[in-house]
Amino acid sequence: MRSLLFVPGDSEKKLEKGLASGADVLLIDLEDSVSAERKPAARQIAADFLKSNRDKNSQRLFVRINDLASGLADADLDAVMPSLPHGILLPKSNSGKDVTRLSAKLNVHEAHAGAPEGSTQILAIITETALGTLSAASYPDASARLIGLTWGAEDLSAVIGARAVRDDNGRYTDVFRLARALTVLGASAADTAAIDTVYINYKDDAGLARECAEAERDGFTAKLAIHPAQVPVINAVFTPSAEAVAQAQKIIRAFADDPAAGVIGIDGLMFDRPHLRRAERLMGRVGAA
Repeated sequence: MRSLLFVPGDSEKKLEKGLASGADVLLIDLEDSVSAERKPAARQIAADFLKSNRDKNSQRLFVRINDLASGLADADLDAVMPSLPHGILLPKSNSGKDVTRLSAKLNVHEAHAGAPEGSTQILAIITETALGTLSAASYPDASARLIGLTWGAEDLSAVIGARAVRDDNGRYTDVFRLARALTVLGASAADTAAIDTVYINYKDDAGLARECAEAERDGFTAKLAIHPAQVPVINAVFTPSAEAVAQAQKIIRAFADDPAAGVIGIDGLMFDRPHLRRAERLMGRVGAA
């Protein structure tokens, strides 16, 4: 999983374009991109789209429902779960308890649909509220369904009253850098994927590539997209290079040949157990890609 593309759930045309985007995950949005009066129509469009396309290719189809406190989440789940999406994106998650609550709801829906319990995965956006941002450490053991944590700046800025999320040089200000860092740490604590937030200027490929490279450097393994044109850039950055794969394979082989070793020398460089773990994680990303 490298790229996750948001598509408004009330637009059949944009959903079809999403299928051709090359994104690893299509996020069918029933929340922010759909107005209140369009939500019933969006639920039906999303359900029909899932029925028609769920098993067409390797692309995974997730639905971003409305948050659990909105009073709309149950109607969203009632509409889409009979069509068995691959997963649910939970916005405005305030803690791991919200993921646990969602998982319990999915148990019921899966039973009604005749699907195996636990077959629907969960992604969570964890920094859209102040409480959620401060609860990033609460996701270990929240649910076996949880496959990734991501973050968002715009909703958080509205909650805290920030006039902007970036400074005059285009860098995130301190509060949003903190939210980003807590997401990486929270994902690591929960042993799940860290997914970077959207880059809203979809015409700025150079800026997107730079932000992807910084995110990959810091431990993120995927990024959200808001436009199909962003997907190739994201996929390119988050696909490990041939050189990185070859180095990782060398490290893994070296430790396999000497399982008792704490430190291994390869090509004049020393590698220890943390390097092995990093190599194994990189190879896991290769398999997922």
